[in-house]
Amino acid sequence: MRVETDSQRDILIEPGGVRSGFAAWGAIMTGTNVIGTEEAARRVSEALPAWRFDGKTLRRIYKVNGFRSALVVTTTIGHLAEAAWHHPDIALSWGKVEVVLWSHDAGGVTERDFALAQQIEAVIAWRPAAGGPLEGTPAEPAHAYVLAD
Repeated sequence: MRVETDSQRDILIEPGGVRSGFAAWGAIMTGTNVIGTEEAARRVSEALPAWRFDGKTLRRIYKVNGFRSALVVTTTIGHLAEAAWHHPDIALSWGKVEVVLWSHDAGGVTERDFALAQQIEAVIAWRPAAGGPLEGTPAEPAHAYVLAD
């Protein structure tokens, strides 16, 4: 594989073909190669069981207790996305937040998507350990935050 640059565009030349432009650079950046369908499905089932792979994207719906909780989940995901500099599609509505991850520049799911999905899941699913110094959200339904799947 070799990369040539001219004043108009960058060209990635690979065995069997030529790809050009921004997507070509994405393929040689770390973590930006598209993961095959079977591999992505296997990884979701093993590492992210609450997520699903639809053949092109990673998706997760978080059930929450109302609009306020949906805003908190959305802004938390927004913080993680900004810190990672990888931005999912997020749909917020009363009672749920849907997160959709895929790498637009690569044209599919990449290591970046799995890494961000795992970080989102770890933060949103986190609860204080029983008996620790943090008591966690009160058990009353009025204080419910992210609901169990």
